[in-house]
Amino acid sequence: MVLAHFFLGKSVSGRFVLVSGILNSQKIHCLRTIAPPYCASSIQQRRNHALTKILMKSTLAAALALGLAAQAEVSLTPMKGTQTMQLSQEWDKIFPQSNKVEHHKVLFKNRYGITLAGDLYVPEDIKDGAKLPAIAVAGAFGAVKEQSSGLYAQAMAERGFVTLAFDPSYLGESGGEPRNMASPDINTEDFSAAVDYLGLQNFVNRDEIGILGICGWGGMALNAAVNDTRIKAVATSTMYDMTRVMANGYEINMKQNAQGGYDRTPAQTAEARYQMKVQLNNGRWEAAQNGYATLAPANNLDPKDITADTPKFIAEYADFYRTKRGFHPRAVNSNPQGSWATTVPLAFINMPILQRAGELRAPALIVHGEKAHSRYFSEDAFKSLGSKNKELYIVPGANHTDLYDNTRGKIPFDKFEQFFKANLH
Repeated sequence: MVLAHFFLGKSVSGRFVLVSGILNSQKIHCLRTIAPPYCASSIQQRRNHALTKILMKSTLAAALALGLAAQAEVSLTPMKGTQTMQLSQEWDKIFPQSNKVEHHKVLFKNRYGITLAGDLYVPEDIKDGAKLPAIAVAGAFGAVKEQSSGLYAQAMAERGFVTLAFDPSYLGESGGEPRNMASPDINTEDFSAAVDYLGLQNFVNRDEIGILGICGWGGMALNAAVNDTRIKAVATSTMYDMTRVMANGYEINMKQNAQGGYDRTPAQTAEARYQMKVQLNNGRWEAAQNGYATLAPANNLDPKDITADTPKFIAEYADFYRTKRGFHPRAVNSNPQGSWATTVPLAFINMPILQRAGELRAPALIVHGEKAHSRYFSEDAFKSLGSKNKELYIVPGANHTDLYDNTRGKIPFDKFEQFFKANLH
């Protein structure tokens, strides 16, 4: 059987193709998460003195009269009907916490009724009454918000944006059963639901909301931006089009060429694709008997199993997801026991998400690594985008996973900042 994201199998044609896998099929326990409000240190200190309400009010009035800028006491606006769920409250990210932003665990739901979990990052020095630009961030495909998307979100919050890194439906701490399922429709909707949530917050300018998708959620982000006219700017990093790779397999040779890149090869044939669908659909009997929770094998190799014959980009994935560098227990791609649900590819094979890319009007920034095996996804998507304000930015020397965590200083955060500040207005 051909299996998905970064777990390579061979189709009947002998081509390497993607299919899928799934992480913990555990149910998410229900609980409530509480996010503390943002308070100005000067005001908080005064409150901690046992002063009367009258004295506190007069002190604050005097401060404002002297022209002192009060920081905002931000209250989060919940979304009606959002399910209560248990969320981890400890800092369990793969990156250190910044002292320049405030962090809150939040919940919101999409229009299919699935409750999503997110990390909201707000600049620490937000002023009272301010309405800031905002960015929703997701990815990579099979990752969680404690990995790449959270890193990007926190970094952009340090640069003045309200940011929301979220777990898409069926993944991480978000709702949805069975676990580790994916859908090009629902996962596109997840971005719009994140825009909904951000636009409900009184400290966000709903006319200045953008999105940023990483890896497989790069394609979803572009798809969302084509459909959702409220998205004022869209950026992608190290993008995959998951509908394309599920249907066509990898359209590259597995071995790098002399320049460190990857030569293109023809897509999987219609006959090979048909035989793949036969395998996947016949496997539905077992999956159905198991509530569609049957998992494909692990996406990524144990690093100790990597040999000289292992394609370099497969080794790069393993080095991120299966080592201390990027491992997270809730990530599909980190799970050594299984990956995506076996039926995941069926939703993607016949649904090209970028078929109306030519209708995109929002500004777009497409970022990819020079040495990435996936570079062709960004190059081809860029050509298809109809936006009159678009840019393809190739990061010199970077491979695909270099843009996951910036361990080699490859993520162009300055570029993302410039793009969003120029276009979120």
